Amino acid sequence: MSELEETREPKDEPLITARQLTVRFGRQTVLRDVTLEVPRGQTLAIIGESGCGKTVLLKSLIGLVAPTSGHVVYDGQTLDSLNDKQLTKLRTRFGFVFQNAALFDSLTIADNVAFPLREHQSIGQEEAYHQVREALAIVGLPSSVMVKRPAELSGGMRKRVGLARAIIMQPEIVLYDEPTTGLDPIMSDVINELIIRTREQSKVTSIVVTHDMTSALKLADRIVMLYPLPRLPKGESQMIFDGTPADIKKSTDKRVAQFLRGEAGERLQELRDQFESSRMHAALK
Repeated sequence: MSELEETREPKDEPLITARQLTVRFGRQTVLRDVTLEVPRGQTLAIIGESGCGKTVLLKSLIGLVAPTSGHVVYDGQTLDSLNDKQLTKLRTRFGFVFQNAALFDSLTIADNVAFPLREHQSIGQEEAYHQVREALAIVGLPSSVMVKRPAELSGGMRKRVGLARAIIMQPEIVLYDEPTTGLDPIMSDVINELIIRTREQSKVTSIVVTHDMTSALKLADRIVMLYPLPRLPKGESQMIFDGTPADIKKSTDKRVAQFLRGEAGERLQELRDQFESSRMHAALK
């Protein structure tokens, strides 16, 4: 058995644990006392409306955002106990698919996908490009795109290039930030199928941040829903749902059911009240 395979043997402890995670930016609290465990091999979808802290949670889980309080433990290592060198090494075990692909406009597709290899490994161009071709093939792109620039590709193709770059280091965990945003329903389903295929071929743990319930229901073993803190009753957990796709369809929480169906519900009245309050405040000045 190879060294890589040995590190991926199942263990009893979760791969990632967040313990009472709180994140503040200035006076604004985005996450409050979030506790979450992610077992190895699970596909977790984190859902919720805009501004509820989904992406902040995702970035906190891999140390891109430092918690104000609480801890994140990855495979037995507490992230805030690691120095920069240790954290950089640990991040080679992660693959991150950014919302808008986040490709380098000045680089070719080949060099975009090969970027993690060159950052973290001593590797020649011929071997790097060989691995690039393999990664592109996994996401359904021909090697002919290697010489192109990101601007020459469609939005769906750029998303697939971002996925190829995320998996080229054979990570243990792949994190997706709104992977289908801006795509039509057909291309969204293509991306969903590629995420499923990547998970099955590479046996990775996956965390997907999305507001697309079609994607969440198709991809996830487990769904967690966050709720914006300003609208949360005092003392209630920010995580208002944690369960399977089958469970969320039967949820009796009105907020969960409205999000699932894409209904504005009470939010329309809240927005009207905010508008009236702002107008009255302006009139009194």
